[in-house]
Amino acid sequence: MGGLGDPPEGPPAGGPGGGEEEYRSVVFDESFVNAARLQEYSAQERITDHAPAVRHRPPARRSGLPRQALVLVLLIAVAFGTALYMGVRHPYPAPAAQRPAEPLRMTVVPLAPGGRVPGAADPRSLFEHSPAAQFRVGAEGIPLPPARRTAHFSDGQVITALSTAKDYIVRSALDPDVLTGGDLRSVRVLLDPDQLGQFDQSFERPAADGRHTPTGWLIRLDPARAELADREIRVQGSLAAVEADAATLEVTADHTTVYALRPAGAGDKAEASLFTVRRELHFRFDREDLRLHQAQVLVSHVQAGPLSCAEDAANRLRPLLAGQSAGEGGPADTDPYATGSATALCGSLAESALPKV
Repeated sequence: MGGLGDPPEGPPAGGPGGGEEEYRSVVFDESFVNAARLQEYSAQERITDHAPAVRHRPPARRSGLPRQALVLVLLIAVAFGTALYMGVRHPYPAPAAQRPAEPLRMTVVPLAPGGRVPGAADPRSLFEHSPAAQFRVGAEGIPLPPARRTAHFSDGQVITALSTAKDYIVRSALDPDVLTGGDLRSVRVLLDPDQLGQFDQSFERPAADGRHTPTGWLIRLDPARAELADREIRVQGSLAAVEADAATLEVTADHTTVYALRPAGAGDKAEASLFTVRRELHFRFDREDLRLHQAQVLVSHVQAGPLSCAEDAANRLRPLLAGQSAGEGGPADTDPYATGSATALCGSLAESALPKV
């Protein structure tokens, strides 16, 4: 006989529980039943009132917003609050207001020789017998120093400042076209826009006032007086960059440049002589200057010779050439009662600065 509760033919095959084992993993809990959209009528309900076996239940109403919506609203509120807090009290210092570029302050000092200017037919022999014998040629004489980042500027920004300063020196002192009074645009494009008015006025209305002296901006020879006898100009000097403040880099340049010159239009047979220029420049760069590859030139101090103190060196430099001497006469008169004028300066060119020929 079968066990208690088993059918007369015995328990079904497949184990003690029969076919029920196949459905033990399916559990219909109370929440599942309550969420059902269909509900079966009871037998009494079907007999008395209803023919259909099931009825549709209205969807259950959930109080409040779904959990996902609540989480989303919470995240938006947190993000908005964080943005508001960072806007009011952000950890980064506000950039300093960009200040306008200062006008260039310049000084040009002629250096007069004590005697006649030495000369030679071969310009290279003059270089070999002068203090410029070990100078490099052209832009090679203006090497860039190792660039190190500062507290507020990266290595790349320091390199940009040094490179821009070098470009200004090369274009304003080594370009043969600029040297002979040609096109000035190659120099002008490197200047901060705030200094363009001063630059233009310097060449339109030159004045020895320390503000509008063309030879303070660049080296410009009088083409009616002299021409290059050798296009290999010799240069030696230094560049250095420092951080002035959180918004500004400053570069100082100190270079000595030596030119071999001969009288204009005299031909290759004329004797050449050396003309030496020592120029100290101070540059300033804000972040906009660095981005645009431009510079603010703050200070230009030029010493050049051999020159005559009696001649004006503000507009163009008129070198004394081989065999010439400064003669008598000192610098131009200085009127201490005249406001807005610069003191006329002149120095003596040391014998050791001349080639030994």
